[in-house]
Amino acid sequence: MATRPQLWYEDIEVGADVPPLAKVPTTIALAKYCGAAYDFSPIHFDEPYARTRGQETVIVQGFFKAACLGQMLTDWIGPKGWVKKFTAKYQRVNLPHEPMTCRGKVTRKHVDGESYLVDVEMWVENDQGEVSTAGTATILLPCRET
Repeated sequence: MATRPQLWYEDIEVGADVPPLAKVPTTIALAKYCGAAYDFSPIHFDEPYARTRGQETVIVQGFFKAACLGQMLTDWIGPKGWVKKFTAKYQRVNLPHEPMTCRGKVTRKHVDGESYLVDVEMWVENDQGEVSTAGTATILLPCRET
């Protein structure tokens, strides 16, 4: 397994984009996530049930999309970085087999005592560019000077 490169506080600029993460959730991935998250709501794996709830098919779990945002962040910050705070708001559904892209932008850098922090706005887009999930995160990064 390759080691992720380390991101340092000094390397960050406000306004910088977080490297995007593309995902295509499959129905198999959704079923596995149901088991892993112990979320057995049938709207995520039972298509006839999903139709009775007004959906055309099963829908991607909100927590699955939040997990993808978390992966985008941890892939970016490297092994010594830490996601200190994380929020996500689910605004619209994503469907299986439809591409979605996680994106983010640095909104603030600040120091709190000995903690070097970076605030990020982040979101999940469907393949039409519509935001389905939006959130924020505060990242703790190492500083080369300390």
